[in-house]
Amino acid sequence: MTKILIIYTGGTIGMIQDPKTGALQAFNFERLTNEVPELSKFNFEIDTYSFDEPIDSSNADINFWLNLSQVIEDEYESYDGFVILHGTDTMAFTASALSFILKGLSKPVILTGSQLPIGMVRTDGKDNLISAIEIAASRKGDVPIVSEVAIYFENELHRGNRTIKLNAAHFNAFSSPNYTDLAKAGIYIHYNYSALYPYKEAKLERQVNFCSDVVVIKLFPGLTKEVFKAMISINGLKGVVLETFGSGNAPQFDWFLDLLEDAVKKEILIINVTQCIEGFVVQGRYETSVELNRIGIVNGLDLTTEAAVVKLMMVLAMDEDLEKKKCLLLESWAGELTVSVSI
Repeated sequence: MTKILIIYTGGTIGMIQDPKTGALQAFNFERLTNEVPELSKFNFEIDTYSFDEPIDSSNADINFWLNLSQVIEDEYESYDGFVILHGTDTMAFTASALSFILKGLSKPVILTGSQLPIGMVRTDGKDNLISAIEIAASRKGDVPIVSEVAIYFENELHRGNRTIKLNAAHFNAFSSPNYTDLAKAGIYIHYNYSALYPYKEAKLERQVNFCSDVVVIKLFPGLTKEVFKAMISINGLKGVVLETFGSGNAPQFDWFLDLLEDAVKKEILIINVTQCIEGFVVQGRYETSVELNRIGIVNGLDLTTEAAVVKLMMVLAMDEDLEKKKCLLLESWAGELTVSVSI
């Protein structure tokens, strides 16, 4: 019989509303079927696991990612799929992290959550949870249909490391601007088989080394030399995710380029990603990015900021020289970037 493990880490979905006071409070996830009785209609086994101290996802960090991946590794042989209930704010970061940490993954790991608590009348949590479980349990022949880390939200399944949180006010909170949906749920769940990561039999191995000495710098008109210098000259800094304009463009002020070049000479690894929701970086397409190529900034192509941050942390922890690390950033580890793009 198919077995699915639901892992509750925290977040809005795990709240119920006190009918007398209206206050939100956490509920015991061992009593999940009381809140979602529809789960009893599945013809497979569902178990639950809850973190001892569930967290708001704004408090997620590297240790949280490692603890979560450890649960999956420990239970990997006992279950056919995993559903992770997670707060929406940093869900895309966690999905990216798990996609890189869980090397050799050949089972579904589906993250979901809700904008309204599962105990409220208009909650989106029940539908998200039920569909995420069905996706985690779905198989074609003897293998799972989905064998990667994905986010299910509001009728859409997205590759986890391609996903961004797009909306804080509506139920369609997530989007995957640069990669097509893996599935859409209506009356039936329609899978986009050509977009799914190919199933491969492999041994699961956790990649656990991270270097957190990184910073995200978002460029904006009016950024001063003093402010930029303070950010890029942080003591102990090893990596920068540089959010640039358009297709990778940046100011051409001498002081700006000099500070970037000085950082690269100090072997600070800098990757260029676009601030735009959709599209990709093409360094050298415009005059305002030609110098970035010369300096040695890595072209981040269509990586999301979330995926770039996590990947940079992991690359920096590797025992490789700077040029090899640059190459590793541009390799697709789990379908997180389009290696070849058309201009």
